[in-house]
Amino acid sequence: MLYLVTTPIGNLEDMTARAIRVLSEVDLIAAEDTRNSRKLLTFFDIHTPMTSYHQNNRFDKGRELTEMLVAGKNIAVITDAGMPGISDPGEELVRMALEAGVEVTAVPGACACVTALTISGLPTRRFCFEAFLPTDKKERARVMEELKDETRTIVMYEAPHRLAKTLAELAEEIGSGRKVSILRELTKKHEDRFVATLGEAAAHYEAEPPKGECVIVIEGADPEEAKRAEQASWEELTIAEHVAMYEAQGISRKDAMKAVAADRGIGKREVYQALLDE
Repeated sequence: MLYLVTTPIGNLEDMTARAIRVLSEVDLIAAEDTRNSRKLLTFFDIHTPMTSYHQNNRFDKGRELTEMLVAGKNIAVITDAGMPGISDPGEELVRMALEAGVEVTAVPGACACVTALTISGLPTRRFCFEAFLPTDKKERARVMEELKDETRTIVMYEAPHRLAKTLAELAEEIGSGRKVSILRELTKKHEDRFVATLGEAAAHYEAEPPKGECVIVIEGADPEEAKRAEQASWEELTIAEHVAMYEAQGISRKDAMKAVAADRGIGKREVYQALLDE
């Protein structure tokens, strides 16, 4: 069995009894950073052998661990904090294990994404998780463009030394007036929540660089405003041009005509006639 074991995101009291038992009973613990994990295991008097499993060796070490699992070993994966596989190593090993016919299970616990969302003061019913924004400029710009019209609450992670710059980029790309909650040092003694607009938050952290890992929770775009922006993208087009816009996205002529009719609030026959006329 491969166990994905969640470790505390700050307060060690969040370690579950099941997590302690599993880490004590498995044959091997694959840890993102054995030095950090050694402190955790020592605190809970766990003496299971450890091996290093991190971002840089996840493929080679993943194959090695999978072979051990197939041979009958029980292995637990842990990261420095939180759930393995969520912005941390684990995803590839799960895939390898499942493909090899190994059973995989999770030992749940504290999660920075959900913890921050629930205390952010922003809507929680619908949200999207972006983890860390890409470092590649083109990919980063593409993601920012997608987030501009995202109507769900947006949750992402950021390192303290990059927080002010990222907030400034977000303010420029998706709107400086968008509400945001910045959560730092979650579950720790100095847990902090800063609520402002993106523009205000960028200026605040530029003047006062933060410490500790950060979670950014941003309100989604106004659905009506997003609808108006979408409408503005085609209202100057002829019906034929509107259909062509959808076809350029890989949509069939038939489905493009349906979409145009829905956008404009007209019948499909009217769209068809317009195409014939043009």
